[in-house]
Amino acid sequence: MLENLKIGILGGGQLGAMITRHAIDLGLSVSIMDKDANAPCARYTSSFFCGDPASFEAVLEFGKGLDVITIEKEAVNINALRQLEKQGVKIFPAPDTIEIIQDKFTQKQFLLSHNIPVVPGEAIQGKSDLFQYENKLPVCLKKRRDGYDGYGVMVLKTKEDILAAFDAPCVVEELVNIKHEISVIVARNEHGAVECYDPVMMVFSEEKFVLEYQIAPAQIGDEILKDAIALAKQIAGALELVGILAVEMFVTKDNELLVNELAPRPHNSGHHTIEASTTSQYEQLLRAILGLPLGDPRLCCPSLMMNILESAPLNADKQGKLKRLLDVPGSHLHWYGKEGKRPGRKVGHITITDHTIESVIAKAETIRKILN
Repeated sequence: MLENLKIGILGGGQLGAMITRHAIDLGLSVSIMDKDANAPCARYTSSFFCGDPASFEAVLEFGKGLDVITIEKEAVNINALRQLEKQGVKIFPAPDTIEIIQDKFTQKQFLLSHNIPVVPGEAIQGKSDLFQYENKLPVCLKKRRDGYDGYGVMVLKTKEDILAAFDAPCVVEELVNIKHEISVIVARNEHGAVECYDPVMMVFSEEKFVLEYQIAPAQIGDEILKDAIALAKQIAGALELVGILAVEMFVTKDNELLVNELAPRPHNSGHHTIEASTTSQYEQLLRAILGLPLGDPRLCCPSLMMNILESAPLNADKQGKLKRLLDVPGSHLHWYGKEGKRPGRKVGHITITDHTIESVIAKAETIRKILN
């Protein structure tokens, strides 16, 4: 029975919190580990372990007695997960899958080996290697490991930018002539059953490379949408995925699809599925890793999801602003309950649903003005 299963989540942020809330609906017992004792997940479980998911000893200790472990972040200890797997704990996604995706260059090489179109890129060891690209600027520089929410990404346009660049193993990528950025979330279970969510259009902050908002369904041609779904399914099969995978893609000015990055876990671009889809990405993950039938991923209505970033204007009148945005019909607030202050970090999101995409966008503009 499901209520007898012991589920573990590595990572205690907002994604883990949303997984846990859906796990409660299924009557599941969930343990969570995060190095922050005040992580958003801590309030949702009586089985919270304060420890670093990147630590071999901490992950090994956490996994004792659990039946299934999943992740809400990629920065986890692979060797400990492999050890737990040998001891009979089911690890989804598989340690091999996580390891491939942890390193952006390894990820790129894996995709190329399966004939998946990617943004061209080369690996470098550190800042000194960048001067060979002086005549090829501008380029995009990404840290190979531990980048998220725009951290670990920068565009180099001048020699002065090189002097201020990351001094760490990175990938240097060509700057792609992008028309749209989209994301496709795909789910796959142990039996090879696959379900795909409708592609969403993503709009990022040009300064911080963090997702500002996304629109579902993506307002692009049917042929591109069909090709994007086919690519996502192909990647899930190549990885032998069990769980869910977010596939971020670029649509170029020539309507070519290029895979940008993968995330083998719930993703910011899938938050809207809680209100707008028959089955949310969080419920779908649980179905996939527990051997349950996959749910219907179809959109029930158009939606727009907007991240709420910490800012001085928001902190100055948080209660007033949140009340005003909740007064907008069709708005659904998710407040993460993060402690401390750090301008620019995600502290919540709001999903807007309505009968037409035009109405959704108009309401989003009203909310944007409230938050600024």
